[in-house]
Amino acid sequence: MPREFVRYPPAVASQRFAIRVGARSGPLLRIIYGVRSENAWVDLGEPPDGELIVSFGRTRFVTRVGNIGRWRIEGPWRWITAIGIRMSIRHGDVSFDGSHHGGVRLDFRTPVRWSIFRVPAIYVSADDLDGLAAALAARGVTGEDARRGSA
Repeated sequence: MPREFVRYPPAVASQRFAIRVGARSGPLLRIIYGVRSENAWVDLGEPPDGELIVSFGRTRFVTRVGNIGRWRIEGPWRWITAIGIRMSIRHGDVSFDGSHHGGVRLDFRTPVRWSIFRVPAIYVSADDLDGLAAALAARGVTGEDARRGSA
């Protein structure tokens, strides 16, 4: 009787992506949020139970990679509307941005409890937007790059 081998998808290792911190916004972000290059990053754990961890100075945001429903690259934005930790009053999404160059929006399957809030999506201004999107795609998360005209 021939043996049958089960093929599993190749393992996807945890990956860290730096959050871009602009030269002009860096000192302000350091004073307000404690942001430095060594504590501004996005970690993607191994799917599906690995964690998505966003570190932005003294602030952390955590959920499971399996809770990410989709991604979308957007931007660039105006500096004054992009820098820092911001929450949309209208939609409840949260931004962790150190630069106006653009960001990756992560929509969650289930809103994430963060302090007293239920967050349906976050934006992160990773230095390597395309790399973060590719890492999400490798984990089976679908998305689009809105900068390239797809809507």
